[in-house]
Amino acid sequence: MATRNPPPQDYESDDDSYEVLDLTEYARRHHWWNRVFGHSSGPMVEKYSVATQIVMGGVTGWCAGFLFQKVGKLAATAVGGGFLLLQIASHSGYVQIDWKKVEKGVNKAKRQIKKRANKAAPEINNIIDEATEFVKQNIVISSGFVGGFLLGLAS
Repeated sequence: MATRNPPPQDYESDDDSYEVLDLTEYARRHHWWNRVFGHSSGPMVEKYSVATQIVMGGVTGWCAGFLFQKVGKLAATAVGGGFLLLQIASHSGYVQIDWKKVEKGVNKAKRQIKKRANKAAPEINNIIDEATEFVKQNIVISSGFVGGFLLGLAS
């Protein structure tokens, strides 16, 4: 059976209705929490030497750049090959393309993308702000990542 919430006037003031949880005390009492989040939370600057941060950022960046390069080449090959086959089929007479219908579809897709982009702007700005804050707090490992990413793209 569902319980009903009391009317708003029965609630205590907003200041008294919330309990503050002290995570540092919780971490002292629960050792697993301390192992997972305690010492290793916060900026990377506090945990590892500069050389270690650069190496960690460089290695992860190189891996990400290398994978990005390989997946990008595969995607470009697949899309380009698909267009090439479509053009060959169209030129040979196997496929008839209604270009007016294609243009209408593209214009409709553009309008939908513009509508969705305007709605998604606050979420995107929030993600950008979080990423910027992370980079500011971990500038050494972030710069190592960027350097490694560029090397991964070049290899």
